[in-house]
Amino acid sequence: MKQPTTPSAGRAPNRRPLIRRLLGRPAGALSLGWLVLLTVATLAAPLITAHGPLDQDLGHVLSGPTADHLLGTDNLGRDLLSRLLFGGRSTLLAVGEALAVFLVIGVTLGLASGFLGGWADWLTVRTADLLFALPGIVIVLVVLSLFPGNLHAAMITFGVLGSPGMIRILRSQTLGIREELYVAAAKVAGLTRLQILRRHILPRLTSTVIVQAALFAAIVVTIQAGLGFLGLGAQPPAPSWGGLVADASQALDRAPWMLVPSGVPLVLTVLALGLLGDAVRDAAVQGWSVSQLATPTAAQPAAGDGGGPRTATATNGTRPADPSALLSVRDLSVEIGGVPVVQEVSFDISAGETLGVVGESGCGKSVTSLGILGLVPGGGRITQGRVVFGGTDLAGSPDARTKVRGTGIAYVSQEPMVALDPTFTVGRQLAEAVRRHENRGRGAAHSRVTELLGMVNIPDPAAVARRYPHQLSGGMAQRVAIALALAGRPKLLIADEPTTALDVTVQGEILALLRDLQAETGMAVLIVTHDWGVVADLCHRAVVMYAGQVVEEADVEEMFAQPLHPYSAGLLAANPHRARAGEPLPTIPGSVPAPRDWPAGCRFAPRCALADDRCTTQPVTLTEPAPDRLTRCVRSQQLLAEGTTP
Repeated sequence: MKQPTTPSAGRAPNRRPLIRRLLGRPAGALSLGWLVLLTVATLAAPLITAHGPLDQDLGHVLSGPTADHLLGTDNLGRDLLSRLLFGGRSTLLAVGEALAVFLVIGVTLGLASGFLGGWADWLTVRTADLLFALPGIVIVLVVLSLFPGNLHAAMITFGVLGSPGMIRILRSQTLGIREELYVAAAKVAGLTRLQILRRHILPRLTSTVIVQAALFAAIVVTIQAGLGFLGLGAQPPAPSWGGLVADASQALDRAPWMLVPSGVPLVLTVLALGLLGDAVRDAAVQGWSVSQLATPTAAQPAAGDGGGPRTATATNGTRPADPSALLSVRDLSVEIGGVPVVQEVSFDISAGETLGVVGESGCGKSVTSLGILGLVPGGGRITQGRVVFGGTDLAGSPDARTKVRGTGIAYVSQEPMVALDPTFTVGRQLAEAVRRHENRGRGAAHSRVTELLGMVNIPDPAAVARRYPHQLSGGMAQRVAIALALAGRPKLLIADEPTTALDVTVQGEILALLRDLQAETGMAVLIVTHDWGVVADLCHRAVVMYAGQVVEEADVEEMFAQPLHPYSAGLLAANPHRARAGEPLPTIPGSVPAPRDWPAGCRFAPRCALADDRCTTQPVTLTEPAPDRLTRCVRSQQLLAEGTTP
């Protein structure tokens, strides 16, 4: 079928600039504000203070704050505010020097080592290991003994000694990024290595560089102050933050106030740099997890929505909940970033049944499946509806969802490596899940791990249990992910396109495995897919979704024989399994609209050949034109009478 270019909900990166996402976080805004204020104040020190850093007022020695000396004076009558601001200049200069060396060496060698590989990688890694083995503080003290009072040499040396940390981090991330398909495409397009590094790899690592730079700067501030405290930095009477702390410690019994203006700015600066690093990291994660579906001011409710969540009514066409169903979803609505992405989705799953959820990318299939478990991506939330499992409404009870995950409902994603931690062996991860759900000892857990791997038809389970995820093939990794999902003996397995990333042969094996496991364990399966072949092979019933809504629900055989919605008919016609030799495969024109572009009427109307005025003037509700058949189409009776759809 035709796959639109519109990204599915929750997967598109947030296109807001990093600085705006950073300022949107209180910790980021406060820490950045303090650092900017500090920088401006130190640079404008002559304009802020009426006294020079060496001016003495012997009539006010060790005085507290006064109108003439806002922060008081030291033991020689020198203005503490002036010495604090002028001393901050040396601190900022030290940070700038060390940070410049740290970034130049760390970024350059980290990118080159990870991207080039070979002898360049070997030489860089060995040199970094050697620098790691050197005691940094001792080396800095040695440099200061050779160049007394030369803080510039000390900070440059410290920048060199700190760069291996940045090298290792960037190297490991570059090793993964260089294998991306878009990097290979850039090579094919003729871009040079420098262009690829500058345009395609470094932008992906910007947030990492900023985080590491902020944390390193905090260390430099501490080291510079420590050297000043020991008298190894700026020499008296020149002001420095470390010197101010040393003076305050000597007069602590006579003027304890001195410790406040000398120590508090130092602590706040170190704390601000640390918080800035955390805020940048969180903002970067937000940028790749929250969908840029629309700005909050652009989100407009569809006609008839009333601008907010609605309670379920008889007009939405939803059937009453089935009390015998294992899972009953009613009027489930989800929004991400204030934008609705799923609206009033309802369906039931009985014990032992397989339900397929079908639709193009961007229709809300994955968001719906994750919403059942309360795992809506991108900070999304359920705004309406019920998710009843075993008589408990999971949508209204986070504690109930937590208890159900793994034991009542398990989840298998389309990318098996997402479910597996690369730092632990397969057996250790499975054993952890077994002990979590069944409270077994180590020996019993190990036996259960072997049993689980055998259930998913993995040859030599004991050997596979000792492997790490990167040592597994795609098909084997997916089998391990399924085994991990089975560790809690779930009653319902949600499989989100579990065969998408696999080749055709392995796809068939995984589908056969799911069928056998269902027959063996009696669990129900909710499978999200865009492949009608999977639906025909596994499912009893199918739900077709389009633009965040259910547009049709029916038994699989009835839907294949006579779809009652033009979208379902279009998807079936575009099924590659039904292609005829020598004839072009039919496609559905256009693409799935983004949530911000949902039309007021039928959301499929712009792509539908049967659309008329009834489809565009008002929302179309679900109707039941035949027993156990639901469809969201004004022509459903006509299509049912005709016995076919285009």
